[in-house]
Amino acid sequence: MSTTDTAFDLVIGIEVHCQLKTNSKLFCPSENAFGAKANTNVSPVNLALPGALPVLNKEAVRMAVMAGLALHCDIREESVFARKNYFYPDLPKGYQISQFDKPYCEHGHLDIQVDGNTKRIGITRIHMEEDAGKLVHQGADSIAGSTHSIVDLNRAGTPLIEIVSEPDIRSAAEARAYVESLKLIVQHIGICDGNMEEGSLRADINISLKPAGSTTFGTRTEVKNVNSFRSIEKAIQVEAKRQKDILLSGGTIIQETRNFDEASQSTTSLRGKEDAHDYRYFPEPDLPPLLLSDAYIANCKAQLPALPEEKIQQYKKDYAFSEHECKVLMGDVAMDAYFRASVSCAKKASPKTIVKWLIGDFNAMLKEQQHTFETIGVTVQRFSDLCDEIESGSISGKIAKSVIEQLFSGDKSVSDIIQSLGGGQISDQSELQRIVEAVLKNNLDVVEKIKAGKTASANFLMGQVMKESKGRAKPDLVRSMILDSVDKI
Repeated sequence: MSTTDTAFDLVIGIEVHCQLKTNSKLFCPSENAFGAKANTNVSPVNLALPGALPVLNKEAVRMAVMAGLALHCDIREESVFARKNYFYPDLPKGYQISQFDKPYCEHGHLDIQVDGNTKRIGITRIHMEEDAGKLVHQGADSIAGSTHSIVDLNRAGTPLIEIVSEPDIRSAAEARAYVESLKLIVQHIGICDGNMEEGSLRADINISLKPAGSTTFGTRTEVKNVNSFRSIEKAIQVEAKRQKDILLSGGTIIQETRNFDEASQSTTSLRGKEDAHDYRYFPEPDLPPLLLSDAYIANCKAQLPALPEEKIQQYKKDYAFSEHECKVLMGDVAMDAYFRASVSCAKKASPKTIVKWLIGDFNAMLKEQQHTFETIGVTVQRFSDLCDEIESGSISGKIAKSVIEQLFSGDKSVSDIIQSLGGGQISDQSELQRIVEAVLKNNLDVVEKIKAGKTASANFLMGQVMKESKGRAKPDLVRSMILDSVDKI
């Protein structure tokens, strides 16, 4: 919804839940893994068995602090876990261990880019909490229309951070850019895989309308668990239109939690929206306050890798990368790591040559082989050797593509593959000249066209020379030799 053609301003705040990539859960040693058989990654703590006590995961704390530092937040030296009390079938304890009035992290920000403009979105807080289990709805593809649900507690206890924004977002496009930027950051600092389809990263979107220019916010609704960028935009557009229609007809907005249904492109009511007092928060009696020293926070800061925006600026400034090249690299953390390792490994190849072949033919072959850069079987050394050969002009683009195919089908070295293909580019001009003259002799009609001024016909002859040389001729040199030879006939 545009704010320029209505009597309302759109106000959006987003709560993003990120599952941390720890080996075990937040308060117990159960495996933290997606896709296991239902109710197998559980422990007495997840099942709320009598006498089971929580023990805080040290690695989850480190990852949480890294997120706070990456988002320019203040890290509290003392924070407190609290019990958030509510009753739901996927929450056996009847409460969720979270943080309330003393989160570990506050007062951050994230700069986003929309239509070439930079906007700063404030971050109110980041807190740690355990995830609930999952209700698997039966009889329908979504909660709408399901006949019943079953409970899977594999996800219960998974370590989460919840990143809560200020209500600074004013459009669906800004909301999407904000979540996209958050996803890139948590992926590149290595704390979350960002897989929205599996629920590793999901958003709760608070949406309200206020009279244009007013400083008083309207009543908000929360659209729960939106798990794709497209759905974030659509959910906001749909809910904003629903609220606008109600307000224009003289109605009032009810504070509630709603569900976005992708199939019907509508939001439906789930329950009345709770306030903090409804959850009866109180300090978790089985966990002491979390104490973080200045030295610990400084050590986390020292471990923080380059952030996506820093990498983009480096790639543009130092390597003259295009916006597209930067976007492709940032969109795949493993690819970006492979690229950076290749730059360090290469002896001759420039970063520009490496990125061209990495995101182009090499990545295409990777997908064709149904691999990812995390499961790739081609070492950085072999790929760098290929780029070195390309950079030095030893092989043509055509041969390079053939080499890539064989890199994925065996473990032979690049030099051995090139030799098996007949060798690199022909450097002996006398040998190449013999091939050119033979091609011209067999295509005198084309030669006459070139002599008549139709120089584009040289492309046909180039193709014939490349065929005779089995792709080993350098195209620019071939074209020059063809035109020179035609002039002498």
